[in-house]
Amino acid sequence: MEADLGDFLRSRRARIQPEDVGLQAYGRRRVPGLRREEVAQLAGVSVDYYIRLEQGRGPSVSDAVLDAIARVLWLDETEHTYLRTVARPRAGASAPASSQRVRPGLRLVLDSLAGAPAFVLGRRMDVLAWNALGDAVVGFSRMPAAERNMPRQVFLEPAARELYPDWAAVAAETVAYLRLDAGLHPDDRRLATLVGELSLKSEDFRRLWADHQVKSKTGGVKRINHAVAGELVLPYETLGAAGDPGQSLVVYTPEPGSETAERIALLASWAAAPAPAG
Repeated sequence: MEADLGDFLRSRRARIQPEDVGLQAYGRRRVPGLRREEVAQLAGVSVDYYIRLEQGRGPSVSDAVLDAIARVLWLDETEHTYLRTVARPRAGASAPASSQRVRPGLRLVLDSLAGAPAFVLGRRMDVLAWNALGDAVVGFSRMPAAERNMPRQVFLEPAARELYPDWAAVAAETVAYLRLDAGLHPDDRRLATLVGELSLKSEDFRRLWADHQVKSKTGGVKRINHAVAGELVLPYETLGAAGDPGQSLVVYTPEPGSETAERIALLASWAAAPAPAG
């Protein structure tokens, strides 16, 4: 993951100007943001040490040095954790050979959320399971089993730009979370294959992947333009699955009494109705 470490550090220093950190800009600058020697000066390490670190040639780096670099580059908590992960990748941090399975207890929790659209995400943002209302909102059951993956849906499904009115924000969030997963699992061949396919087929994905944004998936608000129910404004929460850090439960929680809540209730009735004979 050495290349990722270098790309990440270069992208973070490119967003900070010398005057932002009390330095005087001098000379002709061929790249935006801080120079490597300026980061080294502010972090209290030698220029050669920092260059070797950015090139992936450095020795095992201490927490103190990584903390100093994170401070200089204004990294948030998620970015700081990502820096530590890619600077010191764990041996054997590859993806499991077998497919991920959702525990029966988590499936019971999923099905018990009858009034809220919900689904379970696994590694690489694969969609592993969903409840009836989650399917009614997003349409997971209509996707081919091998393509039930959120990045695939966002970047390779033409209808995604109509489904998500805020498509650009959804796309950026998706790539930033996938980046975080890649940092945690540098030897994941299936993830590398997914990134390669998306890069080949989507110019937007290539651009966002090169930007090297990193974010965790905790909560927010997503707008969905549903073909039957109309526009849905859906706050959501992402909860880690106990016993399996590679899985998370995503629950859409419409505001009580809102127009979206009324539309979700209608969708719930529609999803629970038996299919017509024939």
